[in-house]
Formats: sequence, structure tokens, C-alpha cells
Amino acid sequence: MPLDTAALGDRLQELVGKVKEDKQAAAVAGAAIVLGGALVWRACSSSSREYKRKPTFLELSGGSIDREKVKDEWDNYEASYGKEAGEGIKDRSKVTQLVDVFYSLVTDIYEWGWGQSFHFSPKLPGKNWAASEAAHEARVAATLGLKPGMRCLDVGCGVGGPMRTIAAVSGAHVTGITINQYQVDRATAHNERLGLAPLTKVVRGNFNEMPFGPATFDAAYAIEATCHADRLESVYGEVSRVLKPGGLFLSYEWVSTRDFDPANADHVRIIDEINFGNGLPEMRTWKQAEDAGRAVGLELVGSIDLAVASRGALPWYGRLEELEWQNRVSHVIVSAVDAVYLAPKGLKQVHNMLVEVARSLVAGGRTGVFSPMHMLVFRKK
Repeated sequence: MPLDTAALGDRLQELVGKVKEDKQAAAVAGAAIVLGGALVWRACSSSSREYKRKPTFLELSGGSIDREKVKDEWDNYEASYGKEAGEGIKDRSKVTQLVDVFYSLVTDIYEWGWGQSFHFSPKLPGKNWAASEAAHEARVAATLGLKPGMRCLDVGCGVGGPMRTIAAVSGAHVTGITINQYQVDRATAHNERLGLAPLTKVVRGNFNEMPFGPATFDAAYAIEATCHADRLESVYGEVSRVLKPGGLFLSYEWVSTRDFDPANADHVRIIDEINFGNGLPEMRTWKQAEDAGRAVGLELVGSIDLAVASRGALPWYGRLEELEWQNRVSHVIVSAVDAVYLAPKGLKQVHNMLVEVARSLVAGGRTGVFSPMHMLVFRKK
């Protein structure tokens, strides 16, 4: 009987979780377990790459990037960011390409360690993070007034976690667009597996030059995605073009807040680290995001920072704080997989970047200088 390597990976992760009361023991146990699993893995002829709920740590890959090229792509990504405070990506003509590379590098790790919804949410009283995440997504459907028969666009859909929630709760058809082919494949497979293929479609494309005709969609949304655009006006203008007159566009934007002081070196450092660790060309202010919509002719009908508006909820960065010990354990695991050549070279550095940026995101939330969920609602006139 062939060895079920996916089940093995799931079981090994379960064992790591059972020793979480002792963080040091967890790290040691995690390394021992993964190395043992690695020996078994080496005895197998190949791994099943079917699209499951999420990859195991033995199946982490570089997405659409060939295994042998992951380290080179990581080195290029790292070198693309300037060293001067507030510089961001040095060559703006490469932003789209770098975002594509970024999501090939991180998608498996995101799904493995976070889930299928690549965004944050406040934690609602009496609810766990999964329920709070779903509520944050369902708010989009309610605000846009989605219902059966409507066509909605998901701008920067990732692997489709929000898309599936929004299509399921509203009955509307949701088309998602992402620059990354690996995410298209993952999202499409998840949609089919969960029975939502009739209500969803995923296409590869640049959201600055969308492959849709004018006035195609009744509504549109972006969940922590347009922050990757070189210019917000470009993607907002494309959204306006493909929306029907009177259609609403909702965006959860990553922004620096009113509390951000550009003369404060710590504030600038936090934002620079967030940009680098998340593939952002720069960080806009909430006011710049509002003005970008107006500049392309959209009417601003709502602007609120949900990070501070959700007073009765635990803060969005609380999940990152809760995962701090798990990040340490997972880095030991990824390092061990790297040591026995099961992970592509370079993936260890990518994971380390994500562990480091988690701390920067928490710092941005705690100081109040950053929000990943400033909700803007625009209407096409």
C-alpha cells in the first residue's frame, strides 16, 4: 500500500501542536518530527500535489516558480527594495512582476500557517478567529447589497477564501482576478471542491489592465489587495471602467493612519518593514486612498477605519500575537526541511521574512500607525 504522505504531514503537524505548553520543547520536538518525516519522505517516489485544503509542511513550494529558481527569485525580490527610509521598491516598473513573484513565494506558507483568507479581521466577542474572519468577509456582501443574479468582481482574490464566503452568503456570482497563476489554480480547485464552482470564476490578470469589458459588473470589492498596486489611481480607474453606473466598490485598504508621524524614525521603520514583508511598493495614507478614488471619478460614500471602529472586538493583530510561539516552531520546521533539501532553497528565507514582518505588523497595530482595514466605499456615478 503506498504511503499517504499528505496524511503523514498532517499527523506530524498535529504532534507538534500537542507539545505547545512548553515552547522550547515544541521547537525541539518539531525539528525531530520533521526530520523523521523527511527520512520517510525520501523513501517515497513522489508527493501527491493534488489541491487539498492546505499543503503540509512537507509540500511547501515556490508556487509557480521552478524549484531550482526559488533562491534566485528571493534574492532578486530582496534586492528590489531600497535601503533609504521610506524608499520602498526602487524600480516601480517592476512592481507587477515582483508582486507575482512574492505570491508564488508565500502562497503555500500562507495557506499552511494562516488559511485560505489572506487578510486580517477583528476578533468578535464570543467568536473564534475563523468566525470573525467570515463575518469580516460577509460585511462586504451586506454593504454592497449583493444578491442572486448579480455579478461581482473580487480585485486581487488570492486563493479565494473571501470569494467563497461572499458568494455563499449572497448567492451572487463572484469573479476573482489575481496576477499569480498558482493562486488561480489553487482558488479554482478549492471552489470546485467546496461546490462553489457555479458561483465563482478565477482568472489570471493584472488588475491595472483587467481583461473585462466596460460595465461588466454590478459591484466590486478588494480585500487588502490594492495595496500592491504601483498607483491606486490605476487599479481604481480599472474598477470604475468595469463597473456598471451606480455600482458600488468596497476596499479594505492597507494605510498609514492619522497617528503616523513621518518624522518619527520608529514609525518609518515599522512601515518600511511592513512594505518589504508584504510585497508593497509603498504605504499610502488613508487620505491618499480616498483621493485616488475621487481622482478617477468615483464618488466616496463611506470611509471608516475598522481597526479602531470595532471597539467591542479584540484587535486584528491579536491573532499574530497568539501565533508568536507557533511562528518560532514553524521556523524550526522549515529550517529542518531546508536542511535535508526537501524545501526549495530560498524558502527558509521567505519564511523568516514572514516571521519578522509579523512582529512589525503587531508594532504597527499597537502604535496605531498602521491599519490593514480602512474601509472605503465608492459609487460609480
